[in-house]
Amino acid sequence: MELFLSGFLLSLALCLDLGMVNVTIMKTGVERGLVPAALVGVGSGIGDLIYAVLSMVGVTLILGNIYIRWILWVGGTLILLYLTWQMIRSVIRTKGVDLQDTKKGSSRGTVKDLYMGITLALASPTAILFFASIGGSVIASTTGSTSSTESLILFFVGFFVAGLLWSAFMAVVSSQGAKLLGEKLTRGFSIVSAVLFLFFAVKVFLDGYHTLL
Repeated sequence: MELFLSGFLLSLALCLDLGMVNVTIMKTGVERGLVPAALVGVGSGIGDLIYAVLSMVGVTLILGNIYIRWILWVGGTLILLYLTWQMIRSVIRTKGVDLQDTKKGSSRGTVKDLYMGITLALASPTAILFFASIGGSVIASTTGSTSSTESLILFFVGFFVAGLLWSAFMAVVSSQGAKLLGEKLTRGFSIVSAVLFLFFAVKVFLDGYHTLL
């Protein structure tokens, strides 16, 4: 139980950061409802879990590979710039939220929402820095004395469950908020998303520029 709780708290610490994943979950919940927002959250949880496992086997060694670092920074910058443009278009084209179409949108976008969450988590500078710097050492110190398969499973289950619960909470809050504020909330999240995506795109580009060039 202690290992489950340790994994749970480590994941929660990462989730509490108001980054691009949280904003995307909220925006999706506002525009399309509970199910798509929850699926974005599940995808982000899978992405974080991938980084957590990599941390356990030595993510710092993986990031030491120059080719992988180029892929992460160049690819991450391009993805974030694309998402910035998508949010700007969303601000321009924002329409009132049609609650009658929520289920229809949810059933159509299931796989894309899941992939979006995974992509955002893997491209997130916060996640990369967190797991590259302290994530691996925290996981190693937590499970080091009892590094059996069962202990590792408990830790990572707790880590994943925290991400799922946080995503469900964000999805419920944002989808209910749509009923209260509608278009204003949608436009607001679009603007915040665009600013955050652009900020992170610049940050990732500059980090890569100073590190690789």
